[in-house]
Amino acid sequence: MDNILDLAKEIINGKRISKNDDCSIFLTCDLDTLCKGANEIREHFIGNKVDLCSIINGRSGMCPEDCKFCAQSSHNHTHCDVYNFLPENEILKACKESEQAGVDRFSIVTAGRALSGNEFEKALHAYQTMNRECNIDLCASLGFLNEEQLHKLHEAGVTSYHHNIETSKRNFPNICTTHTYEDKIETLKKIKAEGMKICSGGIIGMGETWEDRLDMALSLSEIGVHSIPINALMPIPGTKLEHQDPLSENDILRTVAFFRYINPEAHIRLAAGRALLTEDGKLAFQSGASATITGNMLTTVSAATIQSDKDMLASLGRLAPGV
Repeated sequence: MDNILDLAKEIINGKRISKNDDCSIFLTCDLDTLCKGANEIREHFIGNKVDLCSIINGRSGMCPEDCKFCAQSSHNHTHCDVYNFLPENEILKACKESEQAGVDRFSIVTAGRALSGNEFEKALHAYQTMNRECNIDLCASLGFLNEEQLHKLHEAGVTSYHHNIETSKRNFPNICTTHTYEDKIETLKKIKAEGMKICSGGIIGMGETWEDRLDMALSLSEIGVHSIPINALMPIPGTKLEHQDPLSENDILRTVAFFRYINPEAHIRLAAGRALLTEDGKLAFQSGASATITGNMLTTVSAATIQSDKDMLASLGRLAPGV
């Protein structure tokens, strides 16, 4: 791997990066050249259409897990909104608005280790209703579900399930101690066994090393993830990481680009932290990114709207005709 553009051509022709490869070139090569190669890989495998996902925070706050970055953890003190599972009519309304705005997929995201009992049944019914009344791909992010729950969601029309691994295996205990990296991987295996697409990524800028970021990208490649959300930490007052320095745009772009090299056929999805990027990520979409979360951004604030995203992407020629 001596020349980064030659490596891009090799990947287009079938080469895949593994943990046996020396990946140091991604950290030392010229950033503009790396991004150019990543864009060529994206164009070859994904094309120009950008996959738009919108989410709704279906249950908020009082999560028993101790993730250091999270506004909704009961171990942190952020004064975030706290509420039980939303009424179905609110969820259906948001789903229909997303569909009408041209969004490709819609997901309910809930705080907590796992949605269960009556609240899981409410979520299941909401998905059945959305599947019946809407024409939009459905995703779910409801925590550590078991095989039976995943199967019920699949039957209700959910085609993909989101469950971030957050960081590298080495760094994970520095971020969370109430569950393990292995717990995360086991859930991803259950999703794959059920036949749903896997959406899994993580957060950069939590004090991890560049090698941790490479390791996360390689682990996701080994699993065969379909969509990889890359969140850049927006330090939230009241969390354990509130004093973490925000990442530079160049560091985010380098990460996005090598994630594309390592996961050439997956959607590399911009998520939280787009406010750290020029024009909400315009350069990132020219550096390997092929998807984004748009609209409601869970517990972090984004200046981007669905319409502003569509306008920006249209200026890059990155939306399908008529969208």
